[in-house]
Amino acid sequence: QDGDLKFPLESVKKLKGFMDGNRHVNPRMMVPMASYSPCQEKNLPEEFWPVCKRKDAPMIFRRLSLAAEDDLCEICANAACAGCF
Repeated sequence: QDGDLKFPLESVKKLKGFMDGNRHVNPRMMVPMASYSPCQEKNLPEEFWPVCKRKDAPMIFRRLSLAAEDDLCEICANAACAGCF
């Protein structure tokens, strides 16, 4: 979940795979570059298509990708969970 938007965890995991696999890094700065958008992926789950039309899509995708980090259990990755941290 991101704000009022809700997505299945499996779809968010797919999104994270797209974002991790296509992260472009500037070798001088060693920081990810913002040129990649998962909206360019033809296999992007359709529940993310409306997000692609929003101005804040990059931030939404970044937050969703962080929610699917491997070190979080699926319960703690869910916004409905409280007290996990």
